[in-house]
Amino acid sequence: MPHRIALFSLLIPDYDVAIAFFTAIGFELREDTDLGGDKRWVRVAPPGAETDILLARASNARQRKAVGDQGGGRIWLFLETLDFKADHARIEAAGGRFEGPARVEPYGRVAVWVDPFGNRWDLIQFANPDRSGTSA
Repeated sequence: MPHRIALFSLLIPDYDVAIAFFTAIGFELREDTDLGGDKRWVRVAPPGAETDILLARASNARQRKAVGDQGGGRIWLFLETLDFKADHARIEAAGGRFEGPARVEPYGRVAVWVDPFGNRWDLIQFANPDRSGTSA
């Protein structure tokens, strides 16, 4: 039986703020279901993505402390793009902050950015769309 990662959770401080940010950078709001008790099941993803991000509102002190630090300060989220310039501009306009200029690596064009919640991402346009590690 084949397996896939269906979704992963991302701690956020507020559902509506996170939905606004992710939809502003072009993600789809795939589900927003009220679960009662101030909890919601909120899924976002880039159009056509197989894996969703479950936006999980931090509900206690330990979780609030972990917002933006789920990767322990490392880049742990990688957003692939086919239009680097347009997505770079969209992320900045929505409140994402780039840590420096884009650079070209053997695997593609990449820039590190931080979302409004403190998570570090790579925006990456692979040199070879099949990501085999060879340059196109």
